[in-house]
Amino acid sequence: MRIKKYLQTSLKGDFQMDKRETDRIVAEIVEASRKKRLSRRGFMEGALATGIGVTAASTLWSTKVSAQAPKKGGTFRVGVHDGNTADSLDPGTTESVFMIQLNHASRSYLTEITNTNELGPDISTDWSASDDASEWKFNLAKGVTFHSGKSMTSADVVDSLNHHRGEKTTSAAKALLADVTDITADGDNAITIKLKAGNADLPYLLSDYHLVILPSKGDGTVDWQSGDGTGPYKIVKHDPGIGTELARHDGWHREGAYFDEVRMLVLNDANARQTALITGDIDAITDVDLKTVSLLQRAPGIEIDDVPSGSHVTLPMFCDKAPFDNVDVRLALKYAINREEIVKKILFGYGSLGNDHPIAPSLPYHADIEQRAYDPDKAKFHAKKSGVDKIQVKLSAADSVMSGAVDMCVLYSEHAKAAGIEIEVVREPNDGYWSNVWLVKPFIFVQWGARPTPDVMFSLAYKDDAAWNEAHWQNKRFNELLLMAKSELDDTKRTAQYAEMQQLCRDDGGTIVPFFRNRTMARRSNVMHAESIASNWELDGARGYHRWWFA
Repeated sequence: MRIKKYLQTSLKGDFQMDKRETDRIVAEIVEASRKKRLSRRGFMEGALATGIGVTAASTLWSTKVSAQAPKKGGTFRVGVHDGNTADSLDPGTTESVFMIQLNHASRSYLTEITNTNELGPDISTDWSASDDASEWKFNLAKGVTFHSGKSMTSADVVDSLNHHRGEKTTSAAKALLADVTDITADGDNAITIKLKAGNADLPYLLSDYHLVILPSKGDGTVDWQSGDGTGPYKIVKHDPGIGTELARHDGWHREGAYFDEVRMLVLNDANARQTALITGDIDAITDVDLKTVSLLQRAPGIEIDDVPSGSHVTLPMFCDKAPFDNVDVRLALKYAINREEIVKKILFGYGSLGNDHPIAPSLPYHADIEQRAYDPDKAKFHAKKSGVDKIQVKLSAADSVMSGAVDMCVLYSEHAKAAGIEIEVVREPNDGYWSNVWLVKPFIFVQWGARPTPDVMFSLAYKDDAAWNEAHWQNKRFNELLLMAKSELDDTKRTAQYAEMQQLCRDDGGTIVPFFRNRTMARRSNVMHAESIASNWELDGARGYHRWWFA
């Protein structure tokens, strides 16, 4: 739609765009041409309209379109980190990177984050809202089938969303749908969602990795146990903590799914992942050991994908457990970490500084707040003010969560010594980290993927009653602002509300955010993808399984 508008208006000479938007249009023209939605003539018209010359446009066609058009075939073998024997097919309990990847490979959502990091359709073809954004209608694609052969209807969608609602639900996504008052079918191919108050972000929220579409059992519940879904690939064999084999779902409702089969292998060890990639035993890996990126780049037949993102690490402290129930202890620990050195030595520059809130500089509504710097003297000041004789804490981590996680925590413990703070780093087993450590132990290492809006991130992990309130943080003003911003349609006011919330996280919250990290992944050079890839999750927003192809 945007390409068509661009072509129509640019030919009239009345369409102005900045370079960033023009580059995005070029990428869309290239991708549309690859997928044969634009002819060569249409491609040339579009490319020339952006201002590039005939020679450059012809080169772009030959190198980026005709030579790299998607082709079907082959088995896509992926080495995935952060897989556990405790992983469940219940989407409400999804926590690990492996299950996030599998959910996207085998199931569908109402909406998706596109390869250009925008909102796009999945099961839903389009949507509309009431003037106050308190009632939404989502039209559903027709002819959608589950892997079992069952036709998908609006009843499946209603029950799938309700799986995460109600007092008895165990879903971590309950907080995301807390403001929903009713979800009803509108015929077989549409649903209506009613809210307590307006929420302009609802379509974004529905792309959350928990909110997959599952077959209804007809009694208001859904069948998640079988692994049935409407996604691009169907599960053939699934062994938690080991891997999953999938085959193309020929009844998939969208373009793509170019691979015949997908094999996802749990490889929590970074060296094992990279060795398997170099030897050609697998075709792509979800995470690269940043210490060896330069070496991996020099390996023949290997491509590195490095994408800035809102993915970030948190070090949550239980605010209801001593000594973290003291705000000055929390501030002392926040001033005792040298973020610059961590980005340099742990990320090797593949990231940016965090400021103890989860909204990255690359995301909408990021607030320009003074960057907290490493300051042992201020850490000592707050430690003394806390009244705690000596701050001595344990910090748990596992390298399955992120390559270099334990090293980062050890480096932090060295920083803290200058402030008289003792941090004992506990190396936890990789297997079972999400069930035995996260939300269980009071001070740990966590990695979060980017969420498309502040409301989604705050509702998931900072709201007072959120299941994933990993710091057990309670702040009355923050929760008032969260409710206000949800329904605020004046963007200026909403920006100010989100800025105040970020300030509260920084100064009162129980979470240290040392950095935002790039998505740094690797693939064999015969694995192709579009010019842009999504940054919300590994492997193109966990959708490389249907967006990518073999040359």
